Amino acid sequence: MTTVKAALLSFAMLSAIVLGGLGIYAADAANNHNAVDGYGVTASLR
Repeated sequence: MTTVKAALLSFAMLSAIVLGGLGIYAADAANNHNAVDGYGVTASLR
């Protein structure tokens, strides 16, 4: 695998992870749920 192909694959993978995370965040916000960060920070802000 060339360096360019590896860079493009890495960029596509990171973009998919970010878009998936944004989709989950938006779905939670649309249903009046608090976004959960997994560390309990949002629970302490209530």
